[in-house]
Amino acid sequence: MAEQAEVSQAEVENEEIPGYKPPAEKSMEEILKADAEDESLIKYKATLLGGAEDVPFPEDPRQVIVNKLTIVVDGRPEIVIDLTGNLEVIKKQKPIVIKEGVSYKVKVYFYIQREIVTGLKYLQKVHRKGICVDKNSFMVGSYGPKMELQSYTAPAEEAPTGMLSRGTYTVKSTFTDDDKKEHLKWEWSFDIKKDWKD
Repeated sequence: MAEQAEVSQAEVENEEIPGYKPPAEKSMEEILKADAEDESLIKYKATLLGGAEDVPFPEDPRQVIVNKLTIVVDGRPEIVIDLTGNLEVIKKQKPIVIKEGVSYKVKVYFYIQREIVTGLKYLQKVHRKGICVDKNSFMVGSYGPKMELQSYTAPAEEAPTGMLSRGTYTVKSTFTDDDKKEHLKWEWSFDIKKDWKD
């Protein structure tokens, strides 16, 4: 994490991804009816949208249901943050511990139901003592509905090292899409420590 000037969440959300142009929004019905005469496209759509009629949570109107976030470190069990409950509780929980200098990945698990969601993005801003020290915008991709839990793993990051880097960091995370629809916004924290058990 490199030190950076204070940035707004809007700046992170509006960052352009080079070469990416969001597609026009279409319903599942429109996508299925398009190119009806092309047999290979019909087969491809059937493969991609095989579970479109299956809805994992019929009582939940959301298209994207973010389930959990995990911190993945080789050789260690995943550190899990459950995102299905009260997000205010997560905000106030004891920070998770990350050992300084380790390489780790953030992994987000989610369900997609009812419609295709295009251009999912995972945004995060990391603060220390009220100052933004890192910001990231990760293109997760476009997903069709499925009964199964789906996931995205962000590229590896290295935890900072040294006495001055140790301490508590607050992360403001957002799961959004091309239509700027905010599927989930939450806050969590971690401590950089000399060792896992410090």
